[in-house]
Amino acid sequence: MKLRVDLLDAELGDLRVVFIPQKVAEELDLIPGGKARLYVNSRETTVLIAVNGSQGKVLRLSKKLFKELGEPKEVDLKPHIVPASVTYIRKKLDKVKLGEKEIFEIIKDVVSGVLTDVEIAAFVSAQLSVGMDINEIIYLTKAMVGTGNVLKFDKPVYDIHSIGGVPGNSKVSIVAVPTIASAGIFIPKTSSRAITSPAGTADTMEVFAPVEFTADEVTELAKKVNGFIIWGGTLGLAPADDILIKVEYQLRVDPVSQMVASILSKKLSMSVQNLLIDIPTGREAKVESLKEARNLASLFTQVGNGLGLSIRVGITYGGQPIGYAIGPALEAREALESLMGKGPTSVREKATAIAGLILEMAGQAPKGAGKKVAKEILRSGKSLEVFKEMVNAMGGNPEVKPEDIEVGKHRVEIKAPMDGYVTGVYNKPLTIIARAAGAPVDKGAGILLHVKRGHKVKEGQVLMEIYSNSAPRLQEATKLVSTLKPISIEGMLLETYPEYV
Repeated sequence: MKLRVDLLDAELGDLRVVFIPQKVAEELDLIPGGKARLYVNSRETTVLIAVNGSQGKVLRLSKKLFKELGEPKEVDLKPHIVPASVTYIRKKLDKVKLGEKEIFEIIKDVVSGVLTDVEIAAFVSAQLSVGMDINEIIYLTKAMVGTGNVLKFDKPVYDIHSIGGVPGNSKVSIVAVPTIASAGIFIPKTSSRAITSPAGTADTMEVFAPVEFTADEVTELAKKVNGFIIWGGTLGLAPADDILIKVEYQLRVDPVSQMVASILSKKLSMSVQNLLIDIPTGREAKVESLKEARNLASLFTQVGNGLGLSIRVGITYGGQPIGYAIGPALEAREALESLMGKGPTSVREKATAIAGLILEMAGQAPKGAGKKVAKEILRSGKSLEVFKEMVNAMGGNPEVKPEDIEVGKHRVEIKAPMDGYVTGVYNKPLTIIARAAGAPVDKGAGILLHVKRGHKVKEGQVLMEIYSNSAPRLQEATKLVSTLKPISIEGMLLETYPEYV
C-alpha cells in the first residue's frame, strides 16, 4: 500500500518504528508491535508497527529514520515475510556450517535493515556459542566488504591495526604512522572511535585535526601525503560492522570470528594489501595469555591469507598501560612528545617495533632490522616532520606544541598511602575511572600516571592525576579509586602471623 510520509514530533533513537492509522493496519492485517516491510524505491527495510487514530493513508516516522531512508515523500508498506536470512541464522544456531551465499544474504539483510536487532543479536550469539571455521570467517569478511564502499588507490597500501584493550594504546599509531610514511610507504589509516576504552585512535588524532572525511576528500588527501589517520565511520566502509558493533555492545560480547571479520573487512575496503596486526597480551588485556595470543595470530593469518592479504602479526606487551597518559588530549600530548624524541620509553619502543615490521614488509629494512631503522627515522626528526605535514593536510595546526593541548580544567591527585613498591597498575580499573571522568567524549578527561609497576614510592607521593572538564564527573571518578584500586602498593613486610600475640 502506498502511503504519504509525515514526520513525528518525537525522536526514537535507533528504533525503526512507524505510526499508521487504524484503518491502514486493518487493511494490511498488521498489529501494534508487529513487523512490516517498508519499500523506498529499490530499498527494503523492516519496521515495527505502532497504530494511532489519524485518518487517511499517511505513515509517520522519526526524523532519523526519514533521513536514513533518503527523505522520501511516499513509501510502500507491505505485510512482513520472514526473510531467508533468518532461516540461515537458525541453521547456524543449530551448529550447521554456512555457505558463502548464505552468509552474504545475512549481511545484505543486516545492512538493508531487513533484519531486526533481535535477529542480528541471534546471529552474533550464534558466532559466540557455535563459532565459525576459517572459510565461514572468510565468507563473512567478503560479505562485509561487498555490501559497502571500497576506496581505490594507485599505489600499494599498507596499514597497522591493534585489537586494543590496553589504555594508552591510541597514541602508538600517531607515532608509528608518520614513521612509516617517512620511509615512502603509503599508509592511509582508518581508525575507530572508542567504544569501551578511554580513547580510540580517531579520538586522539581528532585533538590535532579533523578526522571525518568523504571518500573524495580521502582521495585528495592521498595525493598530498603518504600517511594519515582518519575515522572510517563517514566513508561507508563495511557498514554492517557498525550495525553489528551496536548489537555486540548491548550484549557485552565480541565473538572472535566477528572481530577478525570486522578488522579485515575495514582494511580491505581501503584496498589494504599489506597489514600488520598488533595483539597486546597480558593481565587484563583482551588477550591475557601468550597461548591465546598465538592462536589468535594464527587465525588472523589464515583468514588474511585466504583473502589475499599479506599479513603479519605482532604480539606485544599489554600487561599495563602504554606510556603514562590515558584519554584523548593527554595521549595527544604524550604522542607529540614522543615524536619530538621525548616522552615515555614504552611509547617509542612499541611504535618503532610496529613501524619496523611494516618497514621490513615493504622492503625498506632488512629482516630483523626494522625496529632499528624506525628508531633512526624517529630520532632524526623525520617522523615529526611528516606528522606536521599530515596534520596540515587534514586541516589542523601543524605547529601545535604539547603544552598548547588543553586538558581537563579540573584535576585531582591520588597519593600513595604508604612507602613501598608498585606491584600493579591495572588496565580495567583505569579504563573505568577515565571513562567516569568523561573520556573520550570529553577530550580533556583522563588519567596521567606518575608510576608504573616496580617503581619505589614514598607515602604521600603522587601516583596519578585524574582530569575532567566536569567537577561532578571528576568527583565520581575519584570515588572509584578506593573501590577499584587501580594501583597496588606493597611494602617489604606483607603480613604477620599470628596477627596478635
